[in-house]
Amino acid sequence: ELECDALCKEKTLHRVLRNVNSQLLVVRPDLNVAAFENVTDQEMQSGKGMLFSIHCYKTTTPLAGLPVAFSVQVEDKSYYMCCERECGEMTIRFKEGEVPKEIPGESNIIFFKKTFTSCCPNAFKFEYSMERGMFLAFEEEGSLRKLILKKLSKDEVDETMKMSL
Repeated sequence: ELECDALCKEKTLHRVLRNVNSQLLVVRPDLNVAAFENVTDQEMQSGKGMLFSIHCYKTTTPLAGLPVAFSVQVEDKSYYMCCERECGEMTIRFKEGEVPKEIPGESNIIFFKKTFTSCCPNAFKFEYSMERGMFLAFEEEGSLRKLILKKLSKDEVDETMKMSL
């Protein structure tokens, strides 16, 4: 009768991720980068690092948000998103492999999906499960809008964290 604390995969959604500028998140594992880019409808196709599988997990703590993990297909390989500390900074990486069906404890691949604001029910922000207040966002780096983890103060609204599915 007892429910285990492990996160168990419940369902998988297949979506593109868009930022406030309607740009699509594109993963390029060969360059070790994920960035938001302008993509035409013709370019939007499976296997090009744009169509994400959003793996939703069951949770015993729904207040934190819906636990999700991201994976993406690039050519014939599958990559999952994770966070790693590099030179004191949290960095987003895409590693080759599959997302596990069950996650026994904490995991560097889990993000909590939350509504962006109450007036934007179709937009979301994704909080890193292992560091409260750190969210997926983008930052301009030259001509790139790179996917990063960014700290958010309590009552701040940050458009770089706003994503639609």
